[in-house]
Amino acid sequence: QSNNSLITYSEGAKLPSTAPSWAIAASERLKKRREEGYKSSCNPPPNVKKVLLHSCCAPCSGAMVEEMCSSDKLDQVVVFFYNPNIHPRQEYEIRKEENKRFCEKLGIEFVDCDYDPENWYSRMKGMEFDPERGRRCTECFDMRMERCALYAHENGFDAIATTNATSRWKDANQVDDSGYRAAARYEGLQYWCQNWQSDEMTLRKYEISANERFYKQEYCGCSYSLRDSNDWRKANMIPKIKIGGDTAGLGDRYFSDPLVDAAEESQDVVDEFFSQANEIAETAGNDVMKRKEALKVYKDRRKTEKTDGVVSGLNNW
Repeated sequence: QSNNSLITYSEGAKLPSTAPSWAIAASERLKKRREEGYKSSCNPPPNVKKVLLHSCCAPCSGAMVEEMCSSDKLDQVVVFFYNPNIHPRQEYEIRKEENKRFCEKLGIEFVDCDYDPENWYSRMKGMEFDPERGRRCTECFDMRMERCALYAHENGFDAIATTNATSRWKDANQVDDSGYRAAARYEGLQYWCQNWQSDEMTLRKYEISANERFYKQEYCGCSYSLRDSNDWRKANMIPKIKIGGDTAGLGDRYFSDPLVDAAEESQDVVDEFFSQANEIAETAGNDVMKRKEALKVYKDRRKTEKTDGVVSGLNNW
């Protein structure tokens, strides 16, 4: 059965004249593709017809699912949800159920894997204070991609891929390395590596997220990310993260404006955030008191989301 039978494409948001040049150029390229029948730009590895796509959340899935399911090179795309890192359970259920609804709307099979946080915490032991993009994140990607690869091997898939690769908040090389390691465990299984962070993909991701009014998560997902994000917010006198509900701790609860949402994931915003996170980690390590002292450095740097893009981007992971 073709994957694209239920896929439809909107024109996306009408861009204002003040839109940044990258968005205008990306929009024009997308428009041309739509006029030509929206042939997918994705390029699967050789001999790949069945793909198991590990999904971290619906916002990161939209454009990637669209590209894969509009490809005439693939016979089947199945979404695989295995994310035992997400904490608390309420946040996990919100992200999972939204992802499931999106797949049901498109007629795409959704595999709901086990939620086993105990195994995740066991594997992350000793890395509780590592910074984002550090060793803990590598282990987290490894754990999820290993489970994805096992399911793919057991169920006859040709390749695995992950929506973690679409987010500029993630190190694409770190994500891809985990994917390659996981696929290498099984003969004949490939990892699909591609640039999923292009301007066109980023714009489409936020057009789809706004159109679907996806839930805007305020942190990566794990309890350590939640802890560190709230510590940073407290030091900057920013409201703490809210789980669920119709209001976020900071900014909008749901995606609504593709350009504003995309700006929150600009490379400058991402780079500065991780620069500060790494500075704190290097200064304090796992010493709680030293971490508190390091956080005080930022107390007077940023007060409100209106004064700095880095702050306003903290509710868009």
